[in-house]
Amino acid sequence: MTYMTYINQYGWFDDMGQGAKETILTPALCRAARGLLDWTQLDLADQAAVSRSTIRDYEGRHHEIHRATEAQLRMAFEKGGVAFVEVEGVGTCLCLPSTE
Repeated sequence: MTYMTYINQYGWFDDMGQGAKETILTPALCRAARGLLDWTQLDLADQAAVSRSTIRDYEGRHHEIHRATEAQLRMAFEKGGVAFVEVEGVGTCLCLPSTE
């Protein structure tokens, strides 16, 4: 299973493995991914099987989340169609597949 896609400075694609990067889902990326899918915090909580308060507190930077919780959130976003792409020199970006 691909952890995320990586694009280096030359535009080459590669897949990053499970241990490649400790945390990619920042509070800002979590909010952005919800926005791409037009999901509320409750929608994400339902899709990821976590509590809404966990999402609210994480997005509000009140506390960090466990790696297992991050994985649940990320998997919910990926099932919803969000792709996490690491771009060298930029960081983690989000995108949706083309509808064409």
